[in-house]
Amino acid sequence: MHHTSTGSTGNTAIPSRRTVLAATAGVTAALTVGSGAHARDDDRRLRRLISRMTLEEKVGQLFVSRVYGHSATAPDQADIDANLREFGVRTAAELIAKYRLGGVIYFVWAHNTRDPHQIADLSNGIQRASLALPRGLPALVSTDQEHGIVARVGKPATLFPGAMAMGAGGSRSDARTLGRIAGEELRAMGIQQDYTPVADVNVNPANPVIGVRSFGADPAAVAGLVAAEVAGYQRSKVAATAKHFPGHGDTEVDSHYGFPTIKHTREQWEALDAPPFRAAIEAGIDSIMTAHILVPALDDSGDPATLSRPILTGILREELGYDGVVVTDALDMAGVRTKYGDDRVPVLALKAGVDLLLNAPKLDVAWNAVLRAVQDGELTEERLDESILRVLRLKAKLGLFDDPYVSARGVDRTVGTKAHLAAADRIAERTTTLLVNDGRLLPLSRREHPRLLVVGADPASPSGTTGPPTGVLAGALTELGFTATALSTGINPSATAIDRAVTAAGDADAVVVGTYNVTAGSAQKTLVERLLATGKPVVAVAVRNPYDVAQLPGVRAYLAAYSWTDVELRAAARVIAGRVEPRGKLPVPVQRADDPARVLYPIGHGLTY
Repeated sequence: MHHTSTGSTGNTAIPSRRTVLAATAGVTAALTVGSGAHARDDDRRLRRLISRMTLEEKVGQLFVSRVYGHSATAPDQADIDANLREFGVRTAAELIAKYRLGGVIYFVWAHNTRDPHQIADLSNGIQRASLALPRGLPALVSTDQEHGIVARVGKPATLFPGAMAMGAGGSRSDARTLGRIAGEELRAMGIQQDYTPVADVNVNPANPVIGVRSFGADPAAVAGLVAAEVAGYQRSKVAATAKHFPGHGDTEVDSHYGFPTIKHTREQWEALDAPPFRAAIEAGIDSIMTAHILVPALDDSGDPATLSRPILTGILREELGYDGVVVTDALDMAGVRTKYGDDRVPVLALKAGVDLLLNAPKLDVAWNAVLRAVQDGELTEERLDESILRVLRLKAKLGLFDDPYVSARGVDRTVGTKAHLAAADRIAERTTTLLVNDGRLLPLSRREHPRLLVVGADPASPSGTTGPPTGVLAGALTELGFTATALSTGINPSATAIDRAVTAAGDADAVVVGTYNVTAGSAQKTLVERLLATGKPVVAVAVRNPYDVAQLPGVRAYLAAYSWTDVELRAAARVIAGRVEPRGKLPVPVQRADDPARVLYPIGHGLTY
């Protein structure tokens, strides 16, 4: 693990708890979150804090922004340049001072997440910068650590299977463990809010943006896993965030690049999309993220849900009774920018009932638009106060007024420990799903098939995993006693790559091929068919969507791993080698390729040895 040039947390001077309390004007010294009279006392204190804030400070509390750099005060020159270009400041500390931000979100591409000690340093630097300001408040530090294919903090932190794999495992206890361990590790690095779990019910196999990020297609099963994961995060004092309300599971458009429409009727929405959000609210979820989608049955104005008062206030607040923090999905996504300009979007979101505005594409435009809307009377200051109270309640509940800092010792004691990594491996073993095993080809025997060729798709590795998948699978199989050789053929293998794989198969006793979102016209299909034609036993592993199996009926042994992260690929290797039995069950149905109206494998399908 490398430490940053600004030094690790070990030699960073961290203000004492007394300093923190003094910095927040002493008002919050007694802040604890309780119920009844306790909660009323807390609210009184928080309202007092709000009453002392300037309008500019209030506006700032509603924004959570990206910022470039591994350090709050001494980022690399390229990150200083990026910050100057986008924000007119050099560092995270300057950005917080300029806009009085309520929070910061970490991304890999913004160079916020190199390693656990650096992340802890950055978090402490952000808190110091925020608390040093007049009437300074602790910052909410957040990230998208869904696990599976979306993770911002990589090795040596513990990485778990993603949601659909967890759906295949079907264990609420495992989901709770994931939330608890993942939360403990984030918290140790100074991240207190995680934009997970995905509460979308993935009923559309063509969904390009959710897919394996969803627990599955059965609303009741998804609801149970969402509630369990939330409970795990709450135990570790990290705010979980159910997303993307009112439900992004049935779309063929990615809201990052377009504006999806969900055609469910109100009745279908109640039956399919609502149950996981209801379960999250019953579990006491701290925050809910909106979706940039059009749902005409819930609001026929043509506005995305993020900007819809009927959806966010009418349904989420009033019908579902939710009074926690509502955060927008990222405001730089196309789905929310197609109808209104970047200056109107944040104002309309607040009018709809949002509390936190996430990652505005142009922070100065958005921030000034909200300020102007209050000055012009379009938004009242009381409306801002309502949202700020929810945000401060969350910060108080997470103990940020008490002590927002983390330590190097905490990182070493918590992040990527042997026990945590072992728990992730055990959980992954319960998720691998055996879809086909004709003639009991699996498990492969080291006596009959000592030499293995591992070929196939090598999508860019999810953050911080070893990758590429063919290499990880081959390495894991070699450790299990086979002699395995990796040959990457890619997501769109060329004729030359296919020929090379077929030639290499001649020297192998069996072939393992990783498939990635295979379609009818996919060159991956040609690759697998050519390998089958060699007569060598072929084992396929779907490294993303389990729907691949429908496109390749000739394969005698097919596993679904649901992701190409190390933990899931290693579990698949142990299943192939017979070290563990496959126990996963499909959490989504797989339709036939030739007749999508008919189901090839239903929810719950999964073979074992």
